[in-house]
Amino acid sequence: MKRINEYKKLFNVEQDTDLKKLKTTYRNLVKEWHPDKFQNEDEQKLEAEIKSRQIIDAYHFLVSIAPETKAANEEEYKTITSESGIADFQHKGQLLEITFLDGSTYEYFGVSKNIYTKLINADKQFRFAKRNIMNSYLYRKSKKQTELV
Repeated sequence: MKRINEYKKLFNVEQDTDLKKLKTTYRNLVKEWHPDKFQNEDEQKLEAEIKSRQIIDAYHFLVSIAPETKAANEEEYKTITSESGIADFQHKGQLLEITFLDGSTYEYFGVSKNIYTKLINADKQFRFAKRNIMNSYLYRKSKKQTELV
């Protein structure tokens, strides 16, 4: 959640912003912080390189959690969360990453240690995740599908 708030602050966007506004803000920030605007080996150039990488990361992240992106991928998500089982999962802080048997990986934001512990101890982890996590938390597809061996 900290990462989401940090990126939204960087882009100065509200809770749910449309992709068009996000893209416009992204372009303006990139123009403002492009490293080529600064002299070689200048402190500001190094700062601009770091800031521009941060802007690019933030843009891709915010696009992945935008309502339009979620709506466009909703059918695929419903198929995965109803038909594919869980291959692996890991929890760090408030982030739960679930890899499904089809190879796709999703991140769920704001998942507490308590919910994660209940997931680990559940008799049927997929059923628990489907009922308590998959439709309750903000999520994004974090990795493309890979072949699981």
